[in-house]
Amino acid sequence: MIRVGLIGAGFMGVMHASCYGALRENDVFITAVADVREEKASKIASAHGATVYGTGIELIESADVDIIDICLPTYLHSGHAVAAMEKGRAVFIEKPVCLGIGESELMLRTQKKTGTSVMTGHCIRFWPEYMWLKETLASGIYGRIVSAIFSRVSPKPLWSWENWLHRVERSGSAALDLHIHDSDFIRYLLGEPEGVSSTAVRDDTGAIQHIMTSYEYPDMLVSAEGAWDYPPAFPFRMEYRVKFEKATVVYSCANNPALVVYGADGSVLTPDAGSVLMENKAAGGNVSGLGGYYNELKYFTDRVAFGAAVEEATLEEGIKSLELVLREIESAGGMLP
Repeated sequence: MIRVGLIGAGFMGVMHASCYGALRENDVFITAVADVREEKASKIASAHGATVYGTGIELIESADVDIIDICLPTYLHSGHAVAAMEKGRAVFIEKPVCLGIGESELMLRTQKKTGTSVMTGHCIRFWPEYMWLKETLASGIYGRIVSAIFSRVSPKPLWSWENWLHRVERSGSAALDLHIHDSDFIRYLLGEPEGVSSTAVRDDTGAIQHIMTSYEYPDMLVSAEGAWDYPPAFPFRMEYRVKFEKATVVYSCANNPALVVYGADGSVLTPDAGSVLMENKAAGGNVSGLGGYYNELKYFTDRVAFGAAVEEATLEEGIKSLELVLREIESAGGMLP
């Protein structure tokens, strides 16, 4: 039996709780929940038969659990992760892993000292259509990639507690909270870029709302955009268009079919990348399914259960993606001009 202590009962905490509910058949259970908003923690706890704690630190210090799952605002990640590692718990940290290099270095030193298992919640690595793209490139069936364009755009997110997503010192802006999904996946798919060039649109406070980046790779054109400044009725979209030597692959969460392969020979294929596990019943948010979230938590809990090393979305990988996006932000003129 794997016992999970869930810290944070907001949008992402509810999302993770739904996944753990499905993982009960794998002998994974939430046994402790913490949030400063007792009513939110109690709602999840009552559904899972878990104990409620008033703060994350109280849970870390007192709860008898195997895993600490940190679903807090980004500016609270590092302190709770370090405390959980010092307690000897396996740790799952939502992305981005933290806000800055000083915090990330402390987290990495603590992991090396304690030997704990740590994974970062870069769920796109576990999203079926993105997993399919990674596997397709590795197979070589369509040759090398010639160009790749990734996009993630959204209306302004309004579900965050105390509006923390729109406070740069707490979230790092749309670049670090939203766009990092694609920056991380580009690293995962293609390796480290030789350089980046970014431009950004900012709000009246100077916070980045929309960022576009070109990544330097030999013999390849690669770009990505991330934005959360679209009108309220505008539908969230995550998309990619990847041109291989022998085919062009198009994915959009807004399309049906979502994934299409246009062969150089004139063929049109609609591969099955794997279905989303279940509908997202959480209030707020911008995704309709739990597939990637479920897949990553199943992977992590399986690793903990069998005492196996985490090899995907490691703490080191989360830090490298943080560093890449910080380079993009610097290229675009800084976190605040």
